[in-house]
Amino acid sequence: MLEVKNLTFKVNENGIERNIVKDISFQVDDGEMLVITGPNGGGKSSLAKVLMGIETADSGQIILDGEDITSYDINHRANAGLGFAFQQPPRFKGMTVIRLLSLAAGKELSKPECCKMLSAVGLCANEYITREVDGTLSGGEMKRLEIATVLAKTHKLCIFDEPEAGIDLWSFSMLVRQFEAIHKKKEQSLILISHQERIIRMADRIMVIEGGKVGSIGNAEEMLPKLINTADSCVCLERE
Repeated sequence: MLEVKNLTFKVNENGIERNIVKDISFQVDDGEMLVITGPNGGGKSSLAKVLMGIETADSGQIILDGEDITSYDINHRANAGLGFAFQQPPRFKGMTVIRLLSLAAGKELSKPECCKMLSAVGLCANEYITREVDGTLSGGEMKRLEIATVLAKTHKLCIFDEPEAGIDLWSFSMLVRQFEAIHKKKEQSLILISHQERIIRMADRIMVIEGGKVGSIGNAEEMLPKLINTADSCVCLERE
């Protein structure tokens, strides 16, 4: 279980302090899928980065399975069981795909194991396994590789920041099936940041972040009709 208590994150821009995440509290139960949505610039990605330790919270607590990880850096949080997929994945010149996946898994992977992971995210394995993770790969290819690195290892909680961004419809359908399979097993919890209706419909609960605060949170059955039917909703649902 993830417990987030009164989390606040501030930035200083030209001498002016801004609250990006404002006193946010929520929890994610074991095996639960929480989808976070809301307007662009509302603080969703910043919240995800604070949870992973990429950014440092100014106040509040982050507790994972009863362990206070608030002071942990990104490496210690990964070792504690957090996984993270960036909205804009980093590139690593000189590193091959098979090496990247092995590092993500924490062990040397065989070629068949890597091929299975790549196929699961819509990549033709034989064409990618020895390629470098550099500027020769498109944004969509990088996004799918990033997701494969998270799926390479079982985590207590995986955070995906707009996993649908930059991928084609066929690959998106494969990705949705991966999320459905993970969720069905109930072996790890998921936080998905998304505007995509098909992903939002998969959620156990939906949380709307706007202006750095929790605008609303509730079961998908309660929340989804409001998001779809409210004409002035702050949420822009994207359909296939």
